[in-house]
Amino acid sequence: MPDIKLQQSQRTQLSSQQIMTSQLLQLPLMHLEQRIFDELQDNPMLELEEQKGESIDDSGVKSGDEPEEGMFDSVDRFEKDGAGDTERGKKDDQEGRLQFTIDNRPKESFIQAVQQDSCEEKLLKDLSLQEGIAARELSIAVEILGNLDDDGYLKEDFPVIVYGLGQNGIEVDEWEVKSILKKIQYLDPPGIGVHTLQERLLVQLEAKVGRNKTSPDTLALHILEEHYDDFLNNRYERILKQLQIRPAQLESAIAVISTLDPHPFIAGVSADEYIVPDFIVTYENGRLTAVLNDRSNMTVHVTREYQDVLKSRGVPVEDRKYMRQKLSRAKEFASAIAQRRNTLIKVIEALMNFQYDFFVTGPEKLVPLVMKDVAEKTGFDLSTISRAVNGKYVQTRFGTFELKYFFSGSLPTEEGEDLSTKIIKQYIKELTEAEDSAKPLNDDKLAKMLEEKGIKIARRTVAKYREQMQIPVARLRKKIF
Repeated sequence: MPDIKLQQSQRTQLSSQQIMTSQLLQLPLMHLEQRIFDELQDNPMLELEEQKGESIDDSGVKSGDEPEEGMFDSVDRFEKDGAGDTERGKKDDQEGRLQFTIDNRPKESFIQAVQQDSCEEKLLKDLSLQEGIAARELSIAVEILGNLDDDGYLKEDFPVIVYGLGQNGIEVDEWEVKSILKKIQYLDPPGIGVHTLQERLLVQLEAKVGRNKTSPDTLALHILEEHYDDFLNNRYERILKQLQIRPAQLESAIAVISTLDPHPFIAGVSADEYIVPDFIVTYENGRLTAVLNDRSNMTVHVTREYQDVLKSRGVPVEDRKYMRQKLSRAKEFASAIAQRRNTLIKVIEALMNFQYDFFVTGPEKLVPLVMKDVAEKTGFDLSTISRAVNGKYVQTRFGTFELKYFFSGSLPTEEGEDLSTKIIKQYIKELTEAEDSAKPLNDDKLAKMLEEKGIKIARRTVAKYREQMQIPVARLRKKIF
């Protein structure tokens, strides 16, 4: 007879409610809108509800039915009463009455987002309009674009792409993949799907000048093809000697190359796209005020109509079972929306406390902050804070910032204070922009100049920050002549 043993163990298992709450929390505002509309269409137990603005203060009391005001006219919002930047004023602010408004009125005054396709989607649309492009060719293009890195380079070998297509039932050879890739490379913007920067610049230049090449265009192409390494390392005297050309000719060719874009693949917000902020923070009359933007009155509630139907004994068993499932789902969804709003309110409240000087004075007052600090203040775990700040934006009088912007490491100053690494990067950017282009500042010099500002920083740290901002080394920033 086999032995039967009892064993006691503990394990964490997320409920469907927790999973839904986490999923909704990480959605940006635009995607949340779409998710709510999808849920409304799928679940008859949910209804869209329009609410008046609610004011929630630190006592937990809600007040509604207030007169409608302009978007920035209400003083009954998240406020830190107190004046000025003195220590006493800041102390009063920290201990002052905190208040937050959920503004559910029409958002004509809010910045509206322009619906934009990703770079990959734009390329696919343009490709589909070309002659001879059918579903098969588009499937190949999708596989190619799916293997691009963050800068639009194709790092995978052709056999990998051929294998991936084969897994999806599309048998191709490398020649066919290369043919589609060539078409992608010359779409707008040109230079996507190349393997190297040299190839990208050549594709862009050929696409730009076409058949109407001027003398500088031809010389620029020749330099990129035959003297790329010398060009990349600013060995201009060597190029002059080998090509037997005048400095003015070389300068004209370099000017042509400088108009090319080394980073055409922008997997984010385009120049003509606006961000819809999740919050608007203002500072007026000594008061710091935040408004939560729930666009288009997007609040849902469980309908009473179907709940009453459930009480009827005349409803068939299967219908009753279906309705109960939908009712349970509707309650979970409505609760998850409310939980998302509550979480975001607490996170922005914590950020406004930690980064008070930033919202009042500007980015130069950004203080070092880690997510653990916000987690401890709000009572949420780190993963919740990470989801809450990712893809969420706040509009301030100094610009619109992603909530992740407010988190950064620090370095000590001579006064013993910690300075945000974002501010140090800004200093490096300002120094390089103001430098003499004939004698650009190397990393050692930048480190010394930062030290003069009271910032203790090693040369290798300066180099790391410079590279993160995609600022070339000094010899590549040097003026040609």
